[in-house]
Amino acid sequence: METEIVPTPAGDARITWHRASRKPRLALALSHGAGGGIEARDLQALAAELPGGGVTVALVEQPWRVAGKRLAPAPKTLDTAWTALWPALEKPGLPVVAGGRSAGARVACRTARGLGASAVLALSFPLHPPGRPEKSRAEELTGAGVPTLVVQGGRDPFGRPEEFPAGPEIVEVPYADHGFAVPKKAGPTQDETLGIITGAVAAWLDRIPG
Repeated sequence: METEIVPTPAGDARITWHRASRKPRLALALSHGAGGGIEARDLQALAAELPGGGVTVALVEQPWRVAGKRLAPAPKTLDTAWTALWPALEKPGLPVVAGGRSAGARVACRTARGLGASAVLALSFPLHPPGRPEKSRAEELTGAGVPTLVVQGGRDPFGRPEEFPAGPEIVEVPYADHGFAVPKKAGPTQDETLGIITGAVAAWLDRIPG
């Protein structure tokens, strides 16, 4: 694991690299949501699991997190920073899959086509604010313009799997909420739930040309 500071117009971003432990074929760039950082359980599970399958994982901290701020800036600022750090993600010379959780997934979708991403991984995509399905962000998702996988909790208040539009591939994580936490009395345990996520993502990445 190694870290890299990348200057952007919005301030310094930070990339934590988890290099593939065997011949690398893809890089997966993942950013965090508006309410947390790269310590999120799904991001850490993917960073631990995927390098063994030839995928280099880059966990990206947006400048506002690096600066210690508590509130994310406007979407345009997030997109500007992500776009500015993209060349650093391409440096290893691998096809790059853009991704993130929640707000990070939105950034990946909005910028994928323009940056030449090979695909998009959207973890806990916030399809709409809780209780406000009329405020849909479906156009961001369907407008990514590249193969897209959505991994969504079965009880995510920001959008349940059955609410999503046709087009993106959807994987439902049973009983999981927006942070992929599951109740103790649910069928799968928390570790099993993370295994569902990493297994689904690994199988999907195997279909992305390297």
